Amino acid sequence: MVKRGNTQRGAGGVVFAPVRWVFKLLFWAFCAVVLLQLWYLAQITYWARFNPSSTSFMNIRLEEMRKTDRSAQLKHEWVPYDQISMNLKRAVVAAEDSGFMNHYGVEPEAIEVAIQKNQRRGKVTHGGSTITQQLAKNLFLTSKRSYIRKGQELVIAFMLEAIWGKRRILEVYLNVVEWGNGVYGAQAASRYYYGVNASQLNAAQASRLASMLPAPRYFDKRRGSPFLARKTATVQARLYQVAVPK
Repeated sequence: MVKRGNTQRGAGGVVFAPVRWVFKLLFWAFCAVVLLQLWYLAQITYWARFNPSSTSFMNIRLEEMRKTDRSAQLKHEWVPYDQISMNLKRAVVAAEDSGFMNHYGVEPEAIEVAIQKNQRRGKVTHGGSTITQQLAKNLFLTSKRSYIRKGQELVIAFMLEAIWGKRRILEVYLNVVEWGNGVYGAQAASRYYYGVNASQLNAAQASRLASMLPAPRYFDKRRGSPFLARKTATVQARLYQVAVPK
């Protein structure tokens, strides 16, 4: 005997209540995902004209710092795109994403290579991220590596490319990327490492800052690293081989 409360009879026969609840859960999960994407879209649209005061990565890092020092503050000062040295713009693109001006936020070849590396290692260690993807992650997500996070990163990257364009993407990236322990953005990094404004960075200084990415805290403690010196020389040699937004 089947209890009335546990079944729902339809034209096709009997459907057990647990199945019905699975469909309901899937429906509400789908709605939650759609609402989340709309929230990201709204934020991105707003930030097309207004500068973000902080990012997900900045908030997470500040919380970590305050576990040992409750008065800790981040070093961060926004500067407009035109007040950032062209040397730094070129250096960051040369170091992080030489095809920045030519893709739509994602480079499939780089992602394919990253997937192959991850499969060999048995875990997610590489992402093949463009500058746009890095910005998507910094603004909204966490540093935890997973294919689900990578998928969300790709969706946000496409939104950024569609709504902002290259100049705004690079401007925001240069103003929010981490450049040391609690140091965020080009202006704070320029003052922290060289005692100058972001507009005054020369080719060597800009190349060194770009070479610290994506491990700035590591190189903040190892500024004399031979690897960092070699990478700096490589980036500086490529400085004028890349295109950047005007």
